[in-house]
Order: sequence, then structure tokens, then C-alpha cells
Amino acid sequence: MKLPKNYVILEIIPTSSNKNNGFIAQVQALKIKDNKIVNRLDLRVKEELINNNDLLKMISYDKEMFNYVNTNEIIDRLKTFIDKDLLLIIDNDYTKSYLEDIPNNKESIFSYLNLEYSIDIFDKIINKYNLVPSNHLVDLLYEALMYESK
Repeated sequence: MKLPKNYVILEIIPTSSNKNNGFIAQVQALKIKDNKIVNRLDLRVKEELINNNDLLKMISYDKEMFNYVNTNEIIDRLKTFIDKDLLLIIDNDYTKSYLEDIPNNKESIFSYLNLEYSIDIFDKIINKYNLVPSNHLVDLLYEALMYESK
């Protein structure tokens, strides 16, 4: 599949896999135009608003890189960032659920990598494209897309 000219690569980490019981705790997004990163969004909900120690440990990397916001701000800031762009998403059930109220077109990023979502998808991507492991999944996805587009 040929990559579109403009799109956003998006990854969310929620507090619960069920949207009715949680909220988005972290979002990372890259805005791509003509295969170049033109903007990035790195947001986390303020730590004191997250009542899950395992999740806090999971998202405790690169603290200085993120902007910290209240729970109600994260979706509004995300909507402003993505504008009307196509969203290339990790097409797991919780991502689809948390993004269902956002009207943008959404496509699985994995279809552009000739892969399907699985629990070990990032191990497969790292191996397939010989990438250095990273906590920043949107960056790994961008690198894989650039390899695939050549």
C-alpha cells in the first residue's frame, strides 16, 4: 500500500482497556507530511490522577519529554493536534474504542507494513526492520513506514 501524503501516527495508553472504566493516560502522536515529521505530541495525564501503580511504572520513562495535563485536556489537545488528518493507529480494541468519538478517518498502520496486530507486534517490527528497541512506539512505527516506503 502506498502511504498517504499527510497523516498522523497515533498511540494511546489508557488506564483501563474498557473506555467506560478509564481514560487515556498517555498519548504520543507524530504529524507526517511528505514522509517528514512536522510536529509531535507527547502528553501524559498528571501522575497524581492515575491510581494504578503498574501503569505509572509502565509510563515512567522520559518524564521530561512529556507535557502533563488533566484528564479532560488530553482528548481536546489531541483533537487540536490531529485536525482533520488521517489517523494511522495501532488497531487494538481499546484504541478503537477510545477514539470512536473522533470523526477522523482511521486506518490500521500495520496494513502499510504488511503485518497484522498481535500481542508481539512490536517485537516483529523491530526484527523485520532491524530497529533499536524504544519506549516511543510512534517513532518505531514511523521508522518502519519509512523503510517500507523505500
